Amino acid sequence: MVTQLTGNIVDVVNNTVFPGEITLTKKRVLDVVDTGRRKGFFILPGLVDAHIHVESSLLTPNRFGEAVVRHGTVAVVTDPHEIANVLGVRGINYMVRSGAASPIKFFFTAPSCVPATRFETSGATLGPSQVGKLLRRREVVALGEVMDYEAVLANKRDVMEKIEAARMLGKPVDGHCPGLTGDELERYVNAGISSDHESTSLEEALEKVSLGMRLMIREGSTARNMEALIPVALENPDRCFLVSDDLHPTSLVEGHVDNLLRKAVKLGVDPLDAIRMVSLNPVEHYKLEVGLLRPGDPGDIVVVENLENFRVLEVWVDGERVVANQKILKKSRSVRRTNFFVLDRVSPDMFTAKTWLKSGFVKTRVIQVLEGQITTKHVLMNLKVVNHEIQPDPGRDVVKLAVVERYGHGHVANCFVRGLGLSRGAIASSVSHDSHNIVVAGTNGFDMAKAVNKIREKKGGLVAVLDGKVLEYLELPVAGLMSDQNLEKILEKFRNLDKESRSLGCVPSSSLATLSFLTLVVVPELKVSDRGLFDVNKFCLTELAVTNEDFDNKL
Repeated sequence: MVTQLTGNIVDVVNNTVFPGEITLTKKRVLDVVDTGRRKGFFILPGLVDAHIHVESSLLTPNRFGEAVVRHGTVAVVTDPHEIANVLGVRGINYMVRSGAASPIKFFFTAPSCVPATRFETSGATLGPSQVGKLLRRREVVALGEVMDYEAVLANKRDVMEKIEAARMLGKPVDGHCPGLTGDELERYVNAGISSDHESTSLEEALEKVSLGMRLMIREGSTARNMEALIPVALENPDRCFLVSDDLHPTSLVEGHVDNLLRKAVKLGVDPLDAIRMVSLNPVEHYKLEVGLLRPGDPGDIVVVENLENFRVLEVWVDGERVVANQKILKKSRSVRRTNFFVLDRVSPDMFTAKTWLKSGFVKTRVIQVLEGQITTKHVLMNLKVVNHEIQPDPGRDVVKLAVVERYGHGHVANCFVRGLGLSRGAIASSVSHDSHNIVVAGTNGFDMAKAVNKIREKKGGLVAVLDGKVLEYLELPVAGLMSDQNLEKILEKFRNLDKESRSLGCVPSSSLATLSFLTLVVVPELKVSDRGLFDVNKFCLTELAVTNEDFDNKL
């Protein structure tokens, strides 16, 4: 069967636009000709998100594909790091099967840090041998983000063997080095790491690009860095990708890569440069089997209204039309679920922060949430002590925070967080980066225990609780991370959870998502794992209460 498309063709290889006709046959582009007759709409190469953790959408890959294909996404490069921390290779195999059942193309990176660090408990470990085998798979196009940059700088054998395995196969190595500068950054890059998506300041991004790194400009649901980093894209478009990293259901319903294009163009990026950042650049960097509108390429095509609003009219994947007039013509197939959850019931007395002091006040390390960022601040606050227990102070926006390990070892770590706005009740999630133990915040142990036990009962999910009553619950039966319902079905639950969280006083735009990043111990400054409070800058576990002021950041 031969199909012809006519319109204004965006040629990202030659960086031009011309009126033309594309002929498709047998899944590929047969010919592209210049007709000289301008049409009102534009034909683009299929859009690619070069760095995303699909698990953070709360959707399985097949359902994620359904959600994003209508926005012009034909392919993603996804790091299955989240499910790998829960289920190891078994989890990655699930993602591959589910991705193959979706209407878009899934490419994977081999998770490099499972567990992310030695300071947390995960459900699996991926050593150099397993990572090497993953890298040899056709659908695996790179080594996933190397988060344990301390191990790289220390030249530790395990991580260096993984990097070398990727280099021997000619596959790139993704980076993750927030705030790394100077000699340490140079050593990190020289180890063979070619990209980074964690830059939050222009100065940081420019230094990384100057050392030869590809800059992934992130604009996700929690971390939004495009406005700060867009000057790099204006000067070095060939070195940049536009990526989402983490997207939540409320963001997905509004758009995907098309949203990134709209914002980049609005911020002054030339439309052709922006399109290249989500097509040519990632396709060439990862050697993806995704078409760029050249004869012989796969027929991966997006037809849009114009190069300002990028409203999607049609989407073609491998020469098959899968979207027309915002209607999906190719649905996903179902895939059997998988999970790992071993946890005894918890009690309210498990959510207490003990100290040597019987009563009075103690200077306490507190995690300070930063709106719109996954980074936090490390602050000291004087908190009241009653019978050797440090008390929360909701009046000053300080509440309890705990991590409950879910892989059968019984670990519980308690600390405090400021900036959630929580004034009553509790919220909890089995999505907590990177090991995905249960994270819970609350004003009291009774509601915190109720929230954790609800997640235990359902083996995964998000919950809001008040006075022992579950206000809303979103079940995540796949690895405790994802739902195999479609976007529309989980969106109502997700929005209700956000509404109920706000009724408890929460102020971040997505408080449960914010909660999930408070356990990310590879992103500064202060985080918590199931092993305890973690000082990211010093890269070590630290005590909750202090007897001396060892830094100046005090409240």
